Amino acid sequence: MDKPTVSVNILGQTYNINCPKGHEADLKEAAEYLNMQMREIKASGKIIGLEKIAVLAALNITHDMLSGRKYARSNEQQLRELTSQLDAALTHQTKVG
Repeated sequence: MDKPTVSVNILGQTYNINCPKGHEADLKEAAEYLNMQMREIKASGKIIGLEKIAVLAALNITHDMLSGRKYARSNEQQLRELTSQLDAALTHQTKVG
């Protein structure tokens, strides 16, 4: 299967990246997001060096992703508990009524 090559620009550097067909727009969106994160870190002036900026951006993005997953799991658990309580209440009401 032929994989298209997509050119992305991150901090002024162009990278040609192979990606599965149909996912070119997703890759470009991810690259734009990474570029924005890295530009913000670079603009702060506290971190020097492309590698350090890239690692810090990767850590920030990963933290946000993992926090989002934990939040989603927490909401999912709360929804299960509410559903269980509702089922119990409806079952009790049906037996009483």
